[in-house]
Amino acid sequence: MYILAFIIALLVSFLLTPYVKKLAFKIGALDQPDHRKVHSTVMPRLGGLAIYCGFVVAVVCTMHITKDIMGILIGSTVILILGVLDDVYQLPAKVKLLGQIFAAGILVFFGIQIQWLNNPMGGYLYLEYFSIPFTIFWIVSMTNVVNLMDGLDGLAAGVSAIASITVIFVALQQGFIPVAIITAALAGGIIGFIKYNFNPATIFMGDTGSMFLGYMLAAISIFGAVKSAATIALIVPAIALGLPIMDTAFAILRRYNNGQPIFKPDKGHLHHRLLALGLSQKQVVLLMYLISTVLSIGAVFLAKAEGYFSVVILVVMLILIILGARKIGIFSNK
Repeated sequence: MYILAFIIALLVSFLLTPYVKKLAFKIGALDQPDHRKVHSTVMPRLGGLAIYCGFVVAVVCTMHITKDIMGILIGSTVILILGVLDDVYQLPAKVKLLGQIFAAGILVFFGIQIQWLNNPMGGYLYLEYFSIPFTIFWIVSMTNVVNLMDGLDGLAAGVSAIASITVIFVALQQGFIPVAIITAALAGGIIGFIKYNFNPATIFMGDTGSMFLGYMLAAISIFGAVKSAATIALIVPAIALGLPIMDTAFAILRRYNNGQPIFKPDKGHLHHRLLALGLSQKQVVLLMYLISTVLSIGAVFLAKAEGYFSVVILVVMLILIILGARKIGIFSNK
């Protein structure tokens, strides 16, 4: 069934994207070039609408709509509407944040929340009163991580697709079929869209797509944790998205060290640094795909690891990422 979900989502997204492009021009969902951006012409946004439609059609056609799935569909619709409004009207950051918190709250309302974490020493750490705030923090953080990564043609879409495929693989490996099906629907929607979004792109996913993808990966990870009673369901997509997560963390540290507001955009992100080293857009994106694939392979091994060995894998991966970041000067604002 997960293969069918993937194919349905891919076809719907692929066939719908040209019409979404026309809609973007019609309603003014356009990305204007500026000094921070690498494109030099006006580009239509809103591409995430095609990914969303492919995802929803595939889920409705292949899954039994339980309370959990209904919560994910409603929440994803809310985050999509927020993204559409932002792509058209450029919403203030505070409004976007409140909208993201509200969308996260929908999942909590439907019982999709993080109630415990695995203890590497054995047993569980129950969050109790911290369950709801931790869940909302997790969802909002993942939403913004993918959103901040969307700086080059095909980058956010490709890395999200790699993360999704990793989740599918681990879900099938551990027998979590509902998680595999819903993630396959997401992956299909993304891959159907990438043909139009890879360099040279003819349409951007916009905040409509980047926030939707981040939100969905967060929701699926919690859904998997609830169904499997294992925190590994949270860890796998987080490791697979390790590149944008660490890039976001480095950006916060860099801006703080340079006395700048942490939410002020700059050109110090990983893809900016790689472009400054002389790589082309396409080369940078392919390199970041490769890094994400390596991290995803690490996430698969982590899913099989136990106890201290899992901690060792995480520490080694973190050290390698930090050393690589220092090498290319990502902590510098120069």
